[in-house]
Amino acid sequence: MMSKLLWGLGGLWMLFLIIFLLNSSIWAPDPEGRLKMIAHRGVHHLYDPAGVGRDDCTAIRMLPGQEDLEIFENSIRSITAAIGMEADMIEVDVAPTRDGKMVLFHDWTVDCRTDGKGNVRDLTLAELQSLDVGYGYSSDSGQTFPLRGKGVGEIPTVEEALASGGFKPFLFNFKSNDPDEADQLHAILKSAGRNALKEGDGFYGAEAPVKRMKELIPGTWAWSNAGAKTCTTDYAWMGWLGIMPDSCKDGTLVVPLNYQWAFAGWPNRTIARMEAVGARILIIGPMTGGEASRGLTHGDQLRDIPANFNGYVMVEDIRKVGPALVR
Repeated sequence: MMSKLLWGLGGLWMLFLIIFLLNSSIWAPDPEGRLKMIAHRGVHHLYDPAGVGRDDCTAIRMLPGQEDLEIFENSIRSITAAIGMEADMIEVDVAPTRDGKMVLFHDWTVDCRTDGKGNVRDLTLAELQSLDVGYGYSSDSGQTFPLRGKGVGEIPTVEEALASGGFKPFLFNFKSNDPDEADQLHAILKSAGRNALKEGDGFYGAEAPVKRMKELIPGTWAWSNAGAKTCTTDYAWMGWLGIMPDSCKDGTLVVPLNYQWAFAGWPNRTIARMEAVGARILIIGPMTGGEASRGLTHGDQLRDIPANFNGYVMVEDIRKVGPALVR
């Protein structure tokens, strides 16, 4: 009986040893290049995310201490400021207008942030650019609105954004599931003479426009939220068996900052495996309570990222994280 137990324990130990050796990062090649910081929404006002639903207004939840920040997300000033703070890529949200234009704006409606009402898609470009995007920001639950009048005319077209920061890649976020929005954005990029593949632009969001963008620009970095979740979940268990899931081919592996240990072969072997199938790795903020944040919020978090990591890092507060990387 005792000998069977010892044989069983020995076999289990050998199994763990094989799994460890199979996934060891030590003997994997060192990655080439360096990490690339994505400034989520450019420079923007942070808010308290606790308990926020998909359609809740976040402007009225602005964190204190930002009342003097007269730079608004998705604006030209936001893009240029993020570039000046060492961002390698700027994440922006795209939405079509009623008269066939396309603007940078995060929310489905203008009710939360501006002095207007209605869906973005039901308004003309002129109507959108007459709004004050600083109108709805408050750090004291709506008692005061210190940024009113500071954001008039700050909703840019995609063309204006390209002209202002075309020397940096953009990560375009589709907010709807309409594949026609991919065609519209692609036409704008083409008309502007921008080669998205050469410039390193990326596209993400809902499944249908992402799929369409992959058809329009083969080889481009384009990923849906559902697709990234599938790749991440599949690799989290299949990777330990040395198996690369089909869901990661040309896909995106999302790694929460505090769960890097959960991914087989992290970092070097994981990177090598993903590069072999054309996948990108995106590190996001820590996952707490089953929910992951969108990006890093302070410079000290950079210490938790391997020095040789060469993928992408989503940054929520580029004003703090960018200068910390330089230091």
